[in-house]
Amino acid sequence: MTFDPRMLSPAVGWALAAAAVAVGYMSYGWPGVLLAVSVVVFWLLLQFSRALRAMRTANGRPVGQVDNAVMLHAKLRTGLRLADIFKLTRSLGTVVSAEPEVFGWQDAGGDHVEVELQAGRVSRWNLHRARHQGQASAEGDA
Repeated sequence: MTFDPRMLSPAVGWALAAAAVAVGYMSYGWPGVLLAVSVVVFWLLLQFSRALRAMRTANGRPVGQVDNAVMLHAKLRTGLRLADIFKLTRSLGTVVSAEPEVFGWQDAGGDHVEVELQAGRVSRWNLHRARHQGQASAEGDA
């Protein structure tokens, strides 16, 4: 299955929330509307809490630092969200480029990974090895 960023747009989410309210009203009247609104608010609070937990975890470490850049490179895959990368690295990335959106992480040995995002999802990533190890770079594309 390929990733389609249009399926994760805010318009789709709000359309689903409106559909839940409409179905709630048609099925149970005003109590159904209240139930649907409660479910939508609960879902939004869960997403907010999840984002804050990822940011809190990443905030405890130096910006742009990762334990092992090669292991991060091995765990990356197309379609990951930035919050998922924060969970993998436990660190906020340094902004390499704003357009296209590219973030970078480096380990103590000098290896670093650059991750390119499109529509908030990983589209490409590059591993740059330190020169003393003999490899110039490895690239991950999908």
